[in-house]
Amino acid sequence: MPIPGSGLAKGLAVTLRTMTRKNVTAQYPDTQPELAPRTRGVIGLFEENCTVCMLCARECPDWCIYIDSHKETVPAATPGGRERSRNVLDRFAIDFSLCMYCGICIEVCPFDALFWSPEFEYAETDIHELTHERDKLRAWMWTVPEPPALDPKAEEPKEVAAARKAAEKAAAQAAAAAEAAAQAPEAHGSPQAAPGSTDAQGEQQ
Repeated sequence: MPIPGSGLAKGLAVTLRTMTRKNVTAQYPDTQPELAPRTRGVIGLFEENCTVCMLCARECPDWCIYIDSHKETVPAATPGGRERSRNVLDRFAIDFSLCMYCGICIEVCPFDALFWSPEFEYAETDIHELTHERDKLRAWMWTVPEPPALDPKAEEPKEVAAARKAAEKAAAQAAAAAEAAAQAPEAHGSPQAAPGSTDAQGEQQ
């Protein structure tokens, strides 16, 4: 059974303990805050990776991503081949007045075209200025931090493991080819017995 007044005593103890501490106020903007490495500030666009698959726009719960594109015909790479068509990005915009920073667009992007930036100082006096077009989204890419280092005991990423195995296989094949090329002259350049030569006992044939 709890002692009557124990809750009040605990609350007073917390009050007395915090009364003796000095308050520290960060003088923003003179003092910039220390942000966490994965802070969700603004979204940067690496348009070279964008294939206009529209996954980000379709999955956005706020419908704040606007994408326009057109198709271009790519000539055949070889004579007699077929022409191909590809999507070309015309517009990529994000309305940050509607964005709720859920990060779904970044998660569903299959080609790593969207990234989080910790920058948060992009307030505007006009709400229409919060719609960032492709050029401005590309400029935010310069503020995207490098990915954190992997845990030393973590499993090697599949992409890195596949690239490493391919490089090791190519190096082994190159080494085997070089060894075979070095042994070939030795096999073809061995001396043969000429007519009129002497045998081991010195007798002439």
